[in-house]
Amino acid sequence: MDDCIFCKILEKKIPSQRVVETPEFVAFKDVNPQAPNHILIVPRRHIPTVNDLTEGDKILIGEMVLQAQSIAKDLGISEEGYRLVLNCNRGAGQTVFHLHLHLLAGRPFSWPPG
Repeated sequence: MDDCIFCKILEKKIPSQRVVETPEFVAFKDVNPQAPNHILIVPRRHIPTVNDLTEGDKILIGEMVLQAQSIAKDLGISEEGYRLVLNCNRGAGQTVFHLHLHLLAGRPFSWPPG
């Protein structure tokens, strides 16, 4: 996608602070963090939203979650706690229409938000 900021980051046309790279995805620090630790895990393949996932994406999603677990351990936040978020469409807060998993930690979270 020519106008997708995440595609440009994946192609290294826009710099990022990469945390992990695999053949399937890249994890990097969010430039507008919502918590002291805010990492985005983004598939290399452009998938606009959760609604666009298929049966064939089960392994990709599982690998993204397991990578988030590994990053949390590396950051030393796995025992304290962290939040994983997948937003789907504008009404849920999705602003970049390239699937991405948020890993957030380092501050208290409450539910419901607000």
